[in-house]
Amino acid sequence: MSFYYIYKISQTPGNMIKKLEKIERFDSYKEAKSLVRRLRNEQPSNELATLKIIFAESELDAEDKLQEKREAQIIQEWEK
Repeated sequence: MSFYYIYKISQTPGNMIKKLEKIERFDSYKEAKSLVRRLRNEQPSNELATLKIIFAESELDAEDKLQEKREAQIIQEWEK
C-alpha cells in the first residue's frame, strides 16, 4: 500500500545532499495537501527549506525519490 508523505527539504548552497525531515504520512492526498498548505503559510519568509508531498510505498522509497537528481525540463519555444 502506498501513502502520501510530507517532507521538509533543506539544502545548503554547494551541498549536493539534501537533508530530509519527514513531517507526516497520510492515506489520502486531500489530507496531505491541507496540512502542507497550512505549514507553508506558517513558514517564515526567510526560511530556505521547502515542503513537498511525495507518493511512495514506504518512507525509504519516498526518501530515495526525493534524493534523485532530476534533469531540468526542456522548455519548448511556444512555452517561453
